[in-house]
Amino acid sequence: MAAITYDHATLTYPGASAPSVSGLDLDVADGEFLVLVGPSGSGKSTALRMLAGLEEVTEGSIRIGDRDVTHLPPKERDIAMVFQNYALYPHMTVADNMGFALKIAGMKKDQIRSRVEEAAKVLDLTPYLDRKPKALSGGQRQRVAMGRAIVRQPQAFLMDEPLSNLDAKLRVQTRTEIAALQRRLGITTVYVTHDQVEAMTMGDRVAVLKDGLLQQVDTPRNLYDKPVNEFVAGFIGSPAMNLVTVELAEGGARLGGSTVPLPRTAVAALGSEGARTATLGFRPESVELVGAGEGFPVEVVVVEELGSDAYAYGNLHAADAGGAAGGEDKLLTLRVDARKPPAKGEVVHVAIRPGEAHVFSPESGLRVSQDER
Repeated sequence: MAAITYDHATLTYPGASAPSVSGLDLDVADGEFLVLVGPSGSGKSTALRMLAGLEEVTEGSIRIGDRDVTHLPPKERDIAMVFQNYALYPHMTVADNMGFALKIAGMKKDQIRSRVEEAAKVLDLTPYLDRKPKALSGGQRQRVAMGRAIVRQPQAFLMDEPLSNLDAKLRVQTRTEIAALQRRLGITTVYVTHDQVEAMTMGDRVAVLKDGLLQQVDTPRNLYDKPVNEFVAGFIGSPAMNLVTVELAEGGARLGGSTVPLPRTAVAALGSEGARTATLGFRPESVELVGAGEGFPVEVVVVEELGSDAYAYGNLHAADAGGAAGGEDKLLTLRVDARKPPAKGEVVHVAIRPGEAHVFSPESGLRVSQDER
């Protein structure tokens, strides 16, 4: 096991106008489960492949433990990678697939068998050791790929969207198994996904990337409660945070004919920028329905009833958005009473709970209400 360090690591492909990963500074603690998350093209898989030695670092360095591995070939980095497509040999049995890397390394047959059986026991694969991959389900094949990584006893696991080929139910089950297994083994793990729910439920910490740049790295709770900018606020959380452009007023922001109170530090910070507007963010669960004449009106378009939860999707009309919504209606997501959800077409009045609004600068997109949260 070992810590991992990206030190201003940059990769620019030949002929590219911008780096795919730019100046990545990131420390992964020994035994930590760190998730890299971001939209397609954010650089998360590229960052993982740089760590694996599958892509050449053009600037900066990468360390695993106390070794600089920036220019070492993959086989000398003492890492094990789990791929999206499993990469199993179809003509080999499960046992042979799991032990192949050890065989190539020259390990004795009895030692290989011992390690394979030990890993199979951990992964509930013992009954399948003599089967070929084609006789296994997708979830079982994924566990074989995990077993192949485990038997090597590497310093770090690298996982590149390993669950994306599984159906939704199996994906939820398998992500729990992987997280529990990593905590049991204590091996440093860097895990790439585009699914922010997966990232939030699995990682000790989560690193959010966009356009090759690290936006924020923190615990799932802090990412959710204290997003550093508009992008992280809108990306982390399911359903996503509502973000509305509003006009500033005395002590707060104008929204739907009422004033939403804002922290003094936020108002002062925006005032120092000379801003007349701001981006107001609030989670779907940070609202409550109030009586007519209070809060701001939202016209319900769709209601999703999920059993224990219900979400109403509704339009905040431009005329009710404080005149700062650019003349367009804004679709908002609201969590509502699952037993008494509003009807489609109904106009509900909504208030943001005190202290649960986020404020972002219209110029930089950075959060400006951190001091009082």
